[in-house]
Amino acid sequence: MNAKRAKSASTPASKLFVVDTNVLMHDPLSLYRFEEHDLFVPMMVLEELDANKKGMTEVARNARQASRMLDEIVSGAEHNMAAGIRLDEPSRGLASGHLFLQTEAINNILPTSLPTAKADNQIIGVVMHLSQKFPGRPVILVSKDINMRIKARALGLEAQDYFNDKVLEDTDLLYTGTLELPENFWDTHSKGLESWKQDSRTWYRIKGPLCPDLLINEFVWQDGPQPLQARVKVGAGKTAEIETAIDYSHLRNSVWGITARNREQNFALNLLMDGDIDFVTLLGQAGTGKTLLTLAAALTQTLEMKRFSEIIITRVTVPVGEDIGFLPGTEEEKMTPWMGALEDNLDVLNKPVDQPVAQAGNYGGEWGRAATMDLIRSRIKVKSLNFMRGRTFLNKFLIIDEAQNLTPKQMKTLITRAGPGTKVVCLGNIAQIDTPYLTEGSSGLTYVVDRFKGWPHSGHVTLQRGERSRLADHAAEVL
Repeated sequence: MNAKRAKSASTPASKLFVVDTNVLMHDPLSLYRFEEHDLFVPMMVLEELDANKKGMTEVARNARQASRMLDEIVSGAEHNMAAGIRLDEPSRGLASGHLFLQTEAINNILPTSLPTAKADNQIIGVVMHLSQKFPGRPVILVSKDINMRIKARALGLEAQDYFNDKVLEDTDLLYTGTLELPENFWDTHSKGLESWKQDSRTWYRIKGPLCPDLLINEFVWQDGPQPLQARVKVGAGKTAEIETAIDYSHLRNSVWGITARNREQNFALNLLMDGDIDFVTLLGQAGTGKTLLTLAAALTQTLEMKRFSEIIITRVTVPVGEDIGFLPGTEEEKMTPWMGALEDNLDVLNKPVDQPVAQAGNYGGEWGRAATMDLIRSRIKVKSLNFMRGRTFLNKFLIIDEAQNLTPKQMKTLITRAGPGTKVVCLGNIAQIDTPYLTEGSSGLTYVVDRFKGWPHSGHVTLQRGERSRLADHAAEVL
């Protein structure tokens, strides 16, 4: 249920929301997210919370957190249960409605086709009872279980998904990090235009109608006879300052032998190679070059520039098919099957290319290539997410791969590991989420892209064009 949506209630009576267990286990703070409306927690929900509280999983942790919050709300209000417990004090003003707990047994009013032994059906029975008890008031079931919502609607009850964790209603509205300037841009923004050179780059100070909408580190571009690719350095005001981007598509600016093949890749390399940017997010479908560009930038800055001491790569271990069971070995060895993408990209980066540097004996032949590979591997550490809590990374280049499978809470845990001199890069494709209950709108990757936009030390680019092969591009289109 989206709290914003709830405000526009057509009836003056506040709504009564019956909360399913999966909502509390997904977001324990959901108890405070219904603003002026009332909440009803059936006894079966408490039973299910109790049954799911054991273990170290995210679900078990959330179940324990929800139970603690309910205990906090209920303690001291035992005499007032039937009238409802006011939420404004425990929620510190976030919610102004009441919390009702089921205090009476509800007789079986379900159709005979629904077995009452099932927890879901008992909760639906509670919703039916409440809608009969309060005929003039909207009674709505809030659940993340699609089948439960279908059953409730089949019985003529109102049911909704829990939307409050969604950053955006539509992921098409997600910040892309790039903006095409209109054709008449220079005509409408040339009044009082200033231009100067700084570190071999051209800067422009402009005034005009587009300036308030320009965010810091957003890339602006224009094709035509005088093409422009630039990054906003000062924005969101009456004036804006833009700086021309470094052209990484030219061989002289190649990064570990890699050059940008399209506009977005060039923008991504501008962010990855900038020492002043601490946090980078790259979105894009398979084959757009996210991992390759990031690894090339990481190796250049670690081995050549000595800006970072080592590269740390981590990813969520969510299998696409059946799990392959326990894996033997150390943490590094256990993570190896999940790091196939890393191996593939290292092969590309360590391949002798037809450049003067590489021609000097092709890295000293096969031996030289093997030695280079060993040096690279010694600087790359593969870590599991499970052991990240409590760590601090100093002067590291931290790559979070497949970040779309992280919840906002896990994302916060990871990003807050960064100590001084550490750069964090999140890579992912929000169209490929494998974690249950996570959607494109509520993924941790969507969350950080939206929250970090406009911060001077972070940047984001959505890569558009696949550069893998014509077969991969065609498959992405037609399959």
